[in-house]
Amino acid sequence: MKFTTLCAGVVLAAASACAAAQGAPEATFPSRPIRMIAPSSSGGPVDVMARVLAQGLTEFFGQQVVVDNRAGAGTIIGTDIIAKSAPDGYSLLMGLSTLAIDPHLQTKLPYDAVRDLTPVSLAVAVPNVLALHPSVPAKSIRELIGLAKAQPRSLICGSAGLGTSPHLSAELFKTMAHIDFVHVPFKGSGQGIISLLGGEIAMMFPALPTAIQYLKSGRLRGLGVTTATRSPAMPAIRAINETLPGYDATQWFGVLGPAALPRPIVDRLQQEIVKALRNPEMKTRLTNEGADVIASTPEEFSAYIKAETDKWGKVIKDAALKPQ
Repeated sequence: MKFTTLCAGVVLAAASACAAAQGAPEATFPSRPIRMIAPSSSGGPVDVMARVLAQGLTEFFGQQVVVDNRAGAGTIIGTDIIAKSAPDGYSLLMGLSTLAIDPHLQTKLPYDAVRDLTPVSLAVAVPNVLALHPSVPAKSIRELIGLAKAQPRSLICGSAGLGTSPHLSAELFKTMAHIDFVHVPFKGSGQGIISLLGGEIAMMFPALPTAIQYLKSGRLRGLGVTTATRSPAMPAIRAINETLPGYDATQWFGVLGPAALPRPIVDRLQQEIVKALRNPEMKTRLTNEGADVIASTPEEFSAYIKAETDKWGKVIKDAALKPQ
């Protein structure tokens, strides 16, 4: 009788544990590979940041974190995939500054970033850099402004796409310097860099990690970084702010999931992201490439997105850019 009762108790306890595990998948998260969408082409800054972080998370989770490049529509296609994914933590987005820009430039976004995405952690912030093809006869910001004023719309400026951080960095520069040039959007920074290296365009504002190897080799000329201060990765390049006081256009990258992502999964992801980013080897690697490690909380990231949305809304209005 006692044996029967004991067996029944064991069976019930096991069943309860199994039911609890089935009802709370976060208890065993992650139990299979995680997909991280990079909403850009390979070789661009989003792709670079996604792969660096995915490598670190793979080591800490013991599960493969696979980067899936989904370029198109200025990051909208890739972002929409995550907005419509199941909130289980196995589909993540390497989001970026366009999340704060698109609401002001796109009339028919298929998602609402605030409603349809869950901020996990603001990973890094990086400067863009005003990079010229060496054939352009300007060795400083002042010389470039003088050239643009002397020959209006003679310079072609590429970007990673309409409404991307490189595009808005260029628009802010154009507004504050009172100059004009031709804007050509590409499908990602990678394609723009190729055209810049080939001399098909004169200038671009790519993320510093994307352009740093070409700047160091002399294949591109760096005139200024877009952050308020110089980058420790390339301190010889002045900040545009030194010539145009008040200029500041920081590009940022962070991890988000779909809406309704369970808080235990959000917390687990955030903890491992912070651990990976603050690993001395990874932090040194990112710093050397021009990135500033942030590793924020979900609440800090959410507040930052709101502040950036307000800021770029004003820039877009001042630049008289029309929603598409």
